[in-house]
Amino acid sequence: MRDYGVGISEEVRERLFEQFFTTKAKGLGMGLAIVRSIVESHGGTIAAENVEGGGAQFYFTLPAKPEPLA
Repeated sequence: MRDYGVGISEEVRERLFEQFFTTKAKGLGMGLAIVRSIVESHGGTIAAENVEGGGAQFYFTLPAKPEPLA
């Protein structure tokens, strides 16, 4: 996903996926933490980065073949 806003500051980027961290006055800070837990539970990774020209993008990867359950 990509947006064309102001991007993500370095301070925010370090905490972006933490539970209860939010930059919104009425935010709960759970959305990206939940997304990360879902992606990681399937053996994947998620990241965010600023994009040249403005804005930010989020991307995730998932393995093509799931790992066996322990």
